[in-house]
Amino acid sequence: MTHVAVVGPSGAGKDTLMLAACAIRPDLRLVRRVITRPSGSGGEDFEGVTPEAFAQMQAQGRFLLDWQAHGLRYGLPRDAFLDGPVLVNLSRRALAQAATVLPGLHVIHITARPEVLAKRLSARGREDAGQIAARIARGTGPLPEGLPVTHIDNSETVETAVRAFLAALDKVNA
Repeated sequence: MTHVAVVGPSGAGKDTLMLAACAIRPDLRLVRRVITRPSGSGGEDFEGVTPEAFAQMQAQGRFLLDWQAHGLRYGLPRDAFLDGPVLVNLSRRALAQAATVLPGLHVIHITARPEVLAKRLSARGREDAGQIAARIARGTGPLPEGLPVTHIDNSETVETAVRAFLAALDKVNA
């Protein structure tokens, strides 16, 4: 298996699809990210740290890759990559840098229709309607040139998207 970066807008269902795939395929390994927000704030399973602790970890060289998005810092622990290829939830902004440290990186881009994203983001309760509308209006932006990308629309059922996700992983590793 090659390293696979999963990207897409908030609410597209990246974490849901990755967790479902890992439950079906025990050979898949998902990287647990370090994020500068409280661990109990919901969403993915991550290590929550203070900005000061993050800066210390960064200075110690503990991240293979780190970036900033939406006012938070994100880091991928270097030791998560010691045992071979992984699935990782990445920001589009970090893809070019990721491609330099993860040779053969493949990208799975998860999307959903705007009204589906709005409904999912609203259900999270982290942002108000104006913030959600602004987030969706910003769009996703382009992906870096030269990376192999598989696109999956997760606007319908989770089961349909999980099948597409697993098929994409099988194709990447064929």
